[in-house]
Amino acid sequence: MSGRILRLVCTVAVATGALLAPVPAVAAPDPGPSASAGAGAGGPEVRSTARLLTNLQQRYREAERATETYNATVEKLGRQRTEVARLDARLVGARLSLHDSRGAAGRLARQQYQSSSGISSYLRLLLTRDPQRALDEGQVIRRLSRERVKTMDRLAGSERHTEGLARRARKALDGQLTLAARQKKERDAVRERLKDVEKLLASLTAGQLAELDALEKRGTEAAQRKLVTSGALSSVRAPSPEGREAVEYAVKQLGKPYRWGATGPGAYDCSGLTSQAWDHAGQPIPRTSQEQWARLPRIPLTELRPGDLVVYFPEATHVAMYMGDGLVVQAPRPGTKIKISPIAANPVLGAVRPDPAGKPDGQYAPPAPPSRADDGLDASTR
Repeated sequence: MSGRILRLVCTVAVATGALLAPVPAVAAPDPGPSASAGAGAGGPEVRSTARLLTNLQQRYREAERATETYNATVEKLGRQRTEVARLDARLVGARLSLHDSRGAAGRLARQQYQSSSGISSYLRLLLTRDPQRALDEGQVIRRLSRERVKTMDRLAGSERHTEGLARRARKALDGQLTLAARQKKERDAVRERLKDVEKLLASLTAGQLAELDALEKRGTEAAQRKLVTSGALSSVRAPSPEGREAVEYAVKQLGKPYRWGATGPGAYDCSGLTSQAWDHAGQPIPRTSQEQWARLPRIPLTELRPGDLVVYFPEATHVAMYMGDGLVVQAPRPGTKIKISPIAANPVLGAVRPDPAGKPDGQYAPPAPPSRADDGLDASTR
């Protein structure tokens, strides 16, 4: 499916009404005899262009929401695997220590047995020809007895520690298996939602696709114009050194494909792009758009500077990187490529700053797109 058509899902026109004035519905073109026949054979019913656009956007939002849920599970699964490996290593060490403690306890028991004659220390002292030696032997036996008590206490502690680690390791492994099963289920859910989108796009006529494209363009331009003229956007501010590096990284990815769950270098999803850009800049941030929205400091749009992240939709299911001049770099949706878009290409939820302590660094001009990214601009940004 073409990147041009899949830009349909990036508009805020009609879909939610956020940041947009109402756009009147555009009637679908006359289906004609062939289209009517297709409808009779189970094809799409005649609907308004606006309704089709809303339907497409809703399906893509569901797919993206499922994608971000999948990404969060993948991240949790990675942490859980690390925890399982850590506990397994500690358990191996604890078992070796327990083995050594048992060996020490056995040696002390043998020494005490060999040093013991079964006769009381008092009688040995009376019967021996060398009382001093008897006293010395008694001291040795008492010392061995005390050491054996201490060793047995250590042994019991080692056994409790090992058993506790074994329980935690089993629980961690169970958690890993549960997360792995959830990951597979969520992956299948994403694929099903994407199939629904592809099926709907394939069912549309050429006339409907053209009208959808035109409506998407008008909606994006109207939303951007409204946002810019409202004064909500800041004038161009200089980024921090890390923000500049994150923007430059993101711009270098223009033209690469969107792929759900991907974090580069050949493809990205929306939060994969933003998290990798900031990781490259030396400032690791959460992996998913929901966590980026929840855990990073929020800032008003009037204070935006390049490198800040713009989060979209009420569920925070999409994120892009602000690059100045009212534009963002984003990995839009499956079937599209990373591109530069107006900030209002989706309904804005808010913005966050990965480096709140970073200081602006000199003059700034947005970096030029790489030569391979000729299609890395929305039509409305040209």
